[in-house]
Amino acid sequence: MSSSSEPLMHVVLYQPDIPQNTGNIGRTCVAVGAKLWLVRPLGFKLDAKHLRRAGMDYWQHLNWEAVDSLQEVQERLSDRTWWKLTKFATRLLWDAEFEPGHVFLFGSESNGLPPSVRDASPECNLKLPMYEEVRSLNLASTANTVMYEAVRQFGGLP
Repeated sequence: MSSSSEPLMHVVLYQPDIPQNTGNIGRTCVAVGAKLWLVRPLGFKLDAKHLRRAGMDYWQHLNWEAVDSLQEVQERLSDRTWWKLTKFATRLLWDAEFEPGHVFLFGSESNGLPPSVRDASPECNLKLPMYEEVRSLNLASTANTVMYEAVRQFGGLP
């Protein structure tokens, strides 16, 4: 995907902790033409050595940006529909209708999304179904599921 083309969707990781999860999510972003936004602070470094160690050898193909605050991304993508993924949602992923250009926000592996973010526009909160015995799902698995559900709803890749 060239950097000048419009991303199919936007994936925002709020303060991700684990580089391998970010790497897997980034790989899926490359596969589907999504832009990845990383909201600092990050739990890892973005230098070449650390990226290689996390298996991110395709990073040069990724449309991505690191920003200092969630507010910065919200301002830059204010004209978009935002979806927040949280285990505290009451609405299932399958009940939402996605369109190209939508934004998917995921919290950190250790803390999820802050309550202030989750509580703002709760109608935009989504979750994957799971039994109560499971505390949470892996961030990369969740993000990949969400992106491919969006692609499925779009009717495939352009």
